[in-house]
Amino acid sequence: MDDPAPAPRTDAPAPKTALVVGANGFLAGYLIAALRRHGWRVVRGIRDTGRALRDDERRADLARMTSPHDWRDALQGVDAVVNAAGILRESGAQTFQTIHVDGPLALARACVEAGVPRFVQLSALGEPADGGFIASKHRFDEELLRLPLSAVALRPSVVYAASGSYGGTSLLRALAAFPGRQLLPGDGRWPLQPVAAEDLGEIAARAAAGAQRGVYEIGGPRPLSLREYQTTWRRWLRIDGERAVFFPESLVSLQVAIGERLGRGPVGETMWRMLRRGNVTRPDAHARVQADFGHAPADLAAALAATPSQVQDRWQAQLYFLAPSLRVAIVALWLISAAAGWLTPATTIEALAAGSPLAAWQPVALARVTGGLDAVLALALLCNWRPRLMLGLMGLSVLAYTLAFGVLLPAQWLDPLGGLAKNLVVLPALAVAWVLADRR
Repeated sequence: MDDPAPAPRTDAPAPKTALVVGANGFLAGYLIAALRRHGWRVVRGIRDTGRALRDDERRADLARMTSPHDWRDALQGVDAVVNAAGILRESGAQTFQTIHVDGPLALARACVEAGVPRFVQLSALGEPADGGFIASKHRFDEELLRLPLSAVALRPSVVYAASGSYGGTSLLRALAAFPGRQLLPGDGRWPLQPVAAEDLGEIAARAAAGAQRGVYEIGGPRPLSLREYQTTWRRWLRIDGERAVFFPESLVSLQVAIGERLGRGPVGETMWRMLRRGNVTRPDAHARVQADFGHAPADLAAALAATPSQVQDRWQAQLYFLAPSLRVAIVALWLISAAAGWLTPATTIEALAAGSPLAAWQPVALARVTGGLDAVLALALLCNWRPRLMLGLMGLSVLAYTLAFGVLLPAQWLDPLGGLAKNLVVLPALAVAWVLADRR
């Protein structure tokens, strides 16, 4: 009789658990992927979403959870915390002091009380004089390292990813991919030390399992000028031509200032100051990271060479400026349509509807009401209020107009200026704008 199969071993250690705060952010995805590669179980710390939390999610609202007591439930069973939360601009309760200092400090103190052995802070490279973003990040780094807690603060230079981009890095990629010639702010000589998001994730994962302490500046093996950085991206995107158009620094500063006042735009005043100052690490920083973590960021060209670009990458880069242009055009078209509905004389509207079923539908009142609807949709989209909903409603209204007038006033299809036929272009344009509304 055969011997029974040996029972499976049950003495394998359970995987450690890491709480990643700010888990819905761009960089957090790379941190989470690296932690999982290293065998961690990851729970995602997110703000309230209005829905029940999933099994791998914990409530982590830095704007509201400003007491150590608030974090007790989130830290249950956690062996390490990785804080990747951050904001580039203040808005309402989302202030630099709250999101970068008060909330994380309450979390770190809760780690001390709960006995969570490790804290990894994702900070930023720069000078506090550059603005509130950097100053608040560094203020928390200092407070964190005073606590009786095994902690490390990682301060990366400009972070990029071949598989995607966010904020200022999206803008830089779009400038590099501009047709004809790349666009450069200033003289293009400002230095930076770009870091691949994958490398930053790998270092953070090693830090979560390590015992290093203090501040580490994270950058590539050598500084690159902004023009070198842009040219490398242009080559990677396989776009011909390395000539550049240089925009005066004063003009860029004006655009940044306007965007800052409006609370829009990928580059705020802090980022602009950081870029002009030069975003580089200390001379020994790269070697120190390699020595202490056994891994350091690769050179930009080498990192990009490992991930060849595809046509979708060129689409993403070259649609960057087309997306807002398309939205502006849609808003303008809807405002013109609203004006036409309000200002077209009643006799003209009645003459157009004469002899058709529309004549019995009070066409003048219908024109005035639909003109008001067009204005509301246009202004809501202009203010960026629920843009996908507004674009969806615009698409439904155009479809309704096209079907109704196409059946009731079929002569409009043959209008020499386009008439209803133009809607065959407007409808897919709205669909494209709906897709492009998902921007980060």
